[in-house]
Amino acid sequence: MSFIPWPENATLYQPLKEDQILLSDCASSLAVQAYLRMCGLPVQVVCRVNAEYMSPSGKIPFIHVGNQVVSELGPIVQFTKAKGHSLSEALDDVQRAEMKAYMELVNNMLLTAELYIQWCDDATATEISRPRYSSPYSWPLSSILAYQKQWEVRRKMNAIGWGGKTLEQVYEDVSQCCQALSQRLGTQPYFFNKHPTELDALVFGHLFTILTTRLTSAELAERIKSYSNLLSFCRRIEQTYFEDKRS
Repeated sequence: MSFIPWPENATLYQPLKEDQILLSDCASSLAVQAYLRMCGLPVQVVCRVNAEYMSPSGKIPFIHVGNQVVSELGPIVQFTKAKGHSLSEALDDVQRAEMKAYMELVNNMLLTAELYIQWCDDATATEISRPRYSSPYSWPLSSILAYQKQWEVRRKMNAIGWGGKTLEQVYEDVSQCCQALSQRLGTQPYFFNKHPTELDALVFGHLFTILTTRLTSAELAERIKSYSNLLSFCRRIEQTYFEDKRS
């Protein structure tokens, strides 16, 4: 695989970290940052009020590399692979299929649960999601954008069969997802033994963000804390790729 030089001014865009970004976007952004660090590809993180609207897919995060703009982890993995940077090249076909299945599990369960809690749980939507999401804007635009986003997510939840779920059922889905991840990880440092792949980056992004984000209830984080190997996994990646290297 031939390497194409990675520019020094590569940039990752996300919403404002302190006041605006929500759990799901923060998790997705951290997953991409972890992936790029695992690849040894430097990127500068830039926070923008309108990052969601700047993104070609409307999804966070996105990276600007040279004259190209790519959003979300999956396409970013393909983009870096085309430049000669891959974390999963050593996997065989069976392992690669397994990795993709677990990544789908994380996106279908953890990411969906994050969106549900943000916008379908009334307490979280009222106290955290709507105020943070609308914080950069003045009234009435702030209210319009927040309720529009909430309506979009609730419509999506209904479409995928999550609209009628209770909060307890969502927490149970998260527990089942974490149990599957914990069993797959076992005592290994990473999901495919000694070297991280994009699956490790994705799982870290979501678990670490859930563990470190204040919500109206600590229940979501408590479900993850039941699995000591997942906690060790998060600490390992934080210490290896993020401590003393924060951009």
